[in-house]
Amino acid sequence: MERPSSATYKIAVFCSGLSRGSNLCALHNYFTQNKLPVEVALVIFTSKNAPAIQLAKERNLNYWIISAYNMQSFETRAIELCRQNNIELIALAGFLKQLSENFIEQVQVPILNIHPALLPEFGGKGMYGMAVHQAVFASGDKVSGVTIHLVDSRYDNGKIVAQQKVDISSCKSPEEIACKVLEIEHSLYAPTIFQFLLS
Repeated sequence: MERPSSATYKIAVFCSGLSRGSNLCALHNYFTQNKLPVEVALVIFTSKNAPAIQLAKERNLNYWIISAYNMQSFETRAIELCRQNNIELIALAGFLKQLSENFIEQVQVPILNIHPALLPEFGGKGMYGMAVHQAVFASGDKVSGVTIHLVDSRYDNGKIVAQQKVDISSCKSPEEIACKVLEIEHSLYAPTIFQFLLS
């Protein structure tokens, strides 16, 4: 059935327990401020202590807390919520758990992830957050960036949807690299999601 041109795309955002919510905030800001037909219709956190929960409350977002201690239980409940909320795309934002092949098949919507480096370099198990920026800094590379990719059952392995480079030659620490890369994350993720939904 053809999609009505006026319909709103409903997306879910998955965040881990330590998520500060900066990408969630950037996504919500972009879609609302630009009056785009995209709604953050579901946010899932893996811990009741996630700092980003306060952000979800302030913005009146529909959020749920599901422990990821047992990933099979987490995935079962997440699939139920995605179906109940008619989710059409899942965006991972600081979500650190590995989703199973079964989940990816069963949820039946595309899943996008944002990675703070230029994949395929500096990706894989354990490569997240400051660990990525420390590795980039140690390598002596003068350029880093952001990769948005489809999620499959291996860490940072799926098809690349978008990449953007940033000059880090003046950065004196991993923390400085992190700041530069985060700016790119905030400016790239939402437009990429929107274009992906339209494609």
